[in-house]
Amino acid sequence: MSEEVKKWYVVRAIGGKENKVKSYIENEIARLGLSDFVEEILVPTEKVIQIRKGKKYNIEKVYFPGYIMVKANLSGEVPHVIKSITGVIGFLGETKGGDPVPLRKTEVNRMLGKVDELAVRNENIVIPFVLGETIKVIDGPFNGFEGTVENVNEEKRKLEVMVKIFGRKTPLELSYTQVNKIS
Repeated sequence: MSEEVKKWYVVRAIGGKENKVKSYIENEIARLGLSDFVEEILVPTEKVIQIRKGKKYNIEKVYFPGYIMVKANLSGEVPHVIKSITGVIGFLGETKGGDPVPLRKTEVNRMLGKVDELAVRNENIVIPFVLGETIKVIDGPFNGFEGTVENVNEEKRKLEVMVKIFGRKTPLELSYTQVNKIS
């Protein structure tokens, strides 16, 4: 059994149906008792903040649309089972009638690392705001107000903004995503 080396392969799937196809593959592998051959099935995603109607939503966006990564030992009928599943187009890098081509170690590290790197990179965005700069509030109860940046807190990713409300200057603490530069 030591010769059973599992490698990463890329399965092409119908775009937008990656998670559904992933669950189809998992269910079919479990139903046929082939779980020993397939170790992991992964749809590479990244977390994205989207603002809709003034509210922030954290959504997971598929990083490689139309592709699913599968770590498996493709021996026997495992490749045929995966190819026969609804929504699966085939394996990436496969020649007509040939065997699926596994990913190189560097490609796997880059793809798996890219997903982790995106999560980290999202936290370390360089902030383009400077003291005394005029900004416009685009989110929250003070939407539409203009003000000047009084303080930048890079650790908390917040700005202290001085806004005129009813003729009086009022300090507000706002997130970077709640304001836009006025050019």
